[in-house]
Amino acid sequence: LHQSALCRAKADWLVGINATRLFSLLYNHTLNVGRVLSPTLALIVQREAEIGGFKPVPFYTVALDCGGFTATGDRLEAKPEAAAVAAACKGGTATVQAVERKEKTEKPPALYDLTTMQRDANRTLGYTAQQTLDYLQALYEKKLCTYPRTDSRFLTNDMEAGVPALAAVAAAICGVDAPGNVAAAQVCNSAKVSDHHAVVPTQGAAKADPAALPAGEREVLRLAARQVLRAVSPAHRFAETTVTVECGGSRFTAKGKTVLDAGWKIYEQADNAAPAVLPDGLTEGQDFAVAGVSVKEGKTTPPKHFTEDSLLAAMETAGAKDMPEDAERRGLGTPATRAAILEKLVSTGFVERKKAKKTVNLLPTQIGVS
Repeated sequence: LHQSALCRAKADWLVGINATRLFSLLYNHTLNVGRVLSPTLALIVQREAEIGGFKPVPFYTVALDCGGFTATGDRLEAKPEAAAVAAACKGGTATVQAVERKEKTEKPPALYDLTTMQRDANRTLGYTAQQTLDYLQALYEKKLCTYPRTDSRFLTNDMEAGVPALAAVAAAICGVDAPGNVAAAQVCNSAKVSDHHAVVPTQGAAKADPAALPAGEREVLRLAARQVLRAVSPAHRFAETTVTVECGGSRFTAKGKTVLDAGWKIYEQADNAAPAVLPDGLTEGQDFAVAGVSVKEGKTTPPKHFTEDSLLAAMETAGAKDMPEDAERRGLGTPATRAAILEKLVSTGFVERKKAKKTVNLLPTQIGVS
């Protein structure tokens, strides 16, 4: 710990102070260079270069309307090839070649550490990383949530007995019912807690009036509470069915999903897109009259601009594969400093926030690129 802290301190002096003075003098402009600041800016600039140099490639897919479901073929590069496949299938018969059904399990998410919470708050509430940290700090000072600057997503083993009470508090904050069977063991692991455990509401939060809190603090508290309910719930179970059909010498596939046990997803925000459902009783060798054939044109898409959500994820995992297993810390920055780094990139003029539809992208300025 001493050696790693000394290394960071020396890097801040050698890189931060010397390089900042050098580049500021060279370019007659204050140019901040930092151990975390500069690599983070490099991530953003590199992403924009990838987007700028991207050339979309068209592709075509043929879709068959088999009455109760739609089967789609492989991507084709040439439009005439797709048209030939469509012509061969038009008015024909699709024969079921294989029906594969798999039951799958999706484990509940872990509790929040600061970075994961900042990412979710940015994606679902539109808050910046700094805003989320400020709201959490205010809640901590009001004794409504636990210490926010943590990189752990678990509670310690000695807290296991209190998890059902914590779930009851979380349910009261969200105005929903707690899980019937609270899986306390799956959120407790002392080996994965270093300095501070995950961010959760305190027992005192149950007595607080959410309506009396500022809107930002109220939403962040509910976010933390809802994550507790998800984390202590059973797994989400569903069955996925894949049907392969043959028509006109080509193969097409269709997928359907049936929820067996909603599990932790009952606490998810309502999703308007209903899962595709295939007809019951599909068997190999079964024939379907092709009611219609369509050719759909698409284009490959470039990488997406960084949002605070995706940039925080990139910072957290940067260089992780190149680090030794016993490294004290991986990625760029710490949960406590990443928000400040993003704000500094904006305040120094290297990066700007630009709203696009429902998201806010982080884009490098001309100074940041050069």
